[in-house]
Amino acid sequence: MAVPQIALMNGTREPMTIPQLGLGTARMSDEDTQQLVRVAFDVGYRSIDTAASYENEVGVGRGFRDSGLAREQAFISTKLRGSEQGFDSAKKALDASLDRLGVDYVDLYLIHWPLPRLGKYIESWNAMEELLAEGKTRAIGVSNFMAEHLERLAQNSSTVPAVNQIELHPREPQRLQRADDAARGIVTEAWSPLGNAGDLLQEPALRKIAEKYQKSPVQVVLRWHMQQGIVTFPKASTRARLEQNLEVFDFELGPDDLAAISSLENGWRVNGQDPRHYEEF
Repeated sequence: MAVPQIALMNGTREPMTIPQLGLGTARMSDEDTQQLVRVAFDVGYRSIDTAASYENEVGVGRGFRDSGLAREQAFISTKLRGSEQGFDSAKKALDASLDRLGVDYVDLYLIHWPLPRLGKYIESWNAMEELLAEGKTRAIGVSNFMAEHLERLAQNSSTVPAVNQIELHPREPQRLQRADDAARGIVTEAWSPLGNAGDLLQEPALRKIAEKYQKSPVQVVLRWHMQQGIVTFPKASTRARLEQNLEVFDFELGPDDLAAISSLENGWRVNGQDPRHYEEF
């Protein structure tokens, strides 16, 4: 079934959308990424999320070229790593990412972490505004930014981030940050949408809902994201799992289902990665 498109603000007059469901590629080698991206495009995915720090942009680019798709048929996102934050270094970093991906532009370029101790995300953002104007990216955004970081960005720039990609799953639904994003006109994206899997998918509440709709717990959680308008990048390792992750548009969770999933919230974060303190270089 067709993946819904979410409208993005991109600082230009060009209308722009992003597929609501795409493929995440964290913690994958270039070789594995190349094979999986090619298969993902083959089964119907059109959006791929990577990052310089994942060290698999080469694999993403090769997988895209293997697909035979025209450039405008694919939505490719990547991210600025912490060690390359800064005005000049951020501009050079995207050039390097484009070279590794083998494309002339990306659709979305994100600051991966705010790294407040480093204190360079404002000048990095100013560089990204120039990259947007130069056409090297169609939109710019941030990842793991909290309200305080977004507010400082707003005070120093007139360009609103197109997206804020944050850890988001039933254990940590990020209600306050999603509300802040929405108030600013920022689309929320989810990383680790399945809570890094683990014991979340064994929750009796999810298993009961899955049985009710003859779906898997994974599909139930992804449907939970879809119904809230969240752009989501689940990982997958096989063609069958890629296909199953797309099969979430033929059912709808009811109010009781949503309430049951809400009961799973406990504030748990993957590896305790709190953006106020976490550092990634």
